[in-house]
Amino acid sequence: MIAAASLRLQGHARRTPLLSSPFLDRIAGRKVLVKAECLQHTGSFKFRGAWSAVTALPDDVRGVIAFSSGNHAQGVAYAAQLRGLPAVIIMPRDAPAIKIANTRALGAEVVLYDRASEDRDALGAKLAAERGLSLIQPFDHPQVIAGQGTTGLEIAEQAAEHGVTSAQVLVCCGGGGLTSGIALALERHAPDMLVRTVEPEGFDDVAKSLAQGQVVTHPLRTGLCDAIVTPAPGQLTWPLLQRLCGPGLVVSDAQVLAAMALAHERLKIVVEPGGAVALAAALFLPDQIEGDSVIVTVSGGNVDRDVFQRALDAAPA
Repeated sequence: MIAAASLRLQGHARRTPLLSSPFLDRIAGRKVLVKAECLQHTGSFKFRGAWSAVTALPDDVRGVIAFSSGNHAQGVAYAAQLRGLPAVIIMPRDAPAIKIANTRALGAEVVLYDRASEDRDALGAKLAAERGLSLIQPFDHPQVIAGQGTTGLEIAEQAAEHGVTSAQVLVCCGGGGLTSGIALALERHAPDMLVRTVEPEGFDDVAKSLAQGQVVTHPLRTGLCDAIVTPAPGQLTWPLLQRLCGPGLVVSDAQVLAAMALAHERLKIVVEPGGAVALAAALFLPDQIEGDSVIVTVSGGNVDRDVFQRALDAAPA
């Protein structure tokens, strides 16, 4: 499925670069290779999974519906627009303003809801039934996982070009779609690489699940890393994470903000908080990582201006 998704993505998704900086290598104490998915269409890896899912739908599909705080929303909206399908995206009212605005600009109908008082699943089911829309889940969807897995195919090829065939691969993790897709691809094409999840403190349900060998659920609430705040790994992603991933890593908000600033200063890329956690782990948790090289995903760059300014103001000297 990942190979088939890769073929459908040709000519539509960007082959994002694998970046490096000697300054970041010095901080981390090893070579750091950064897969810059913040440069993907719509500013995150989510376009891969969205295009994979949308193009796998039958010809008579009437439209699509999705739940998202922003990046999956934009990916589905753009994929639907390219295929000429209507899209309805259900988003929390407290999602970053830039993500709501971008989703609307991509032609989707945005329906806002209150996380505390409204049931998004019930709202989505009602709209899907009324309009005959096909639901595209943000991570617990086979074609979405396959699309995200194309990132892993590129990592294997590009890392080999750098002479790296054995390394730990740190992935920003929410529900686990990107992580499990990359892990599946690397299992086949770079079996000496070990995928590890990275999450922010207080939202480390996947790390705790991996440590305990069973799904651990956290209460759903907001945080700095909005893009990867989920209560638990998915039903499809959890068995893959459990089988293929090493111990999870957890970083602080301060480390995330510092990583955002360093990515801007040394790699010349804009990274959102949820997209910076893997880089933060590589830079600031060196004793928890093994090997001469580490590969990290920078999974998204859709950040509000005030949050990005906060990161720059907090940058280490």
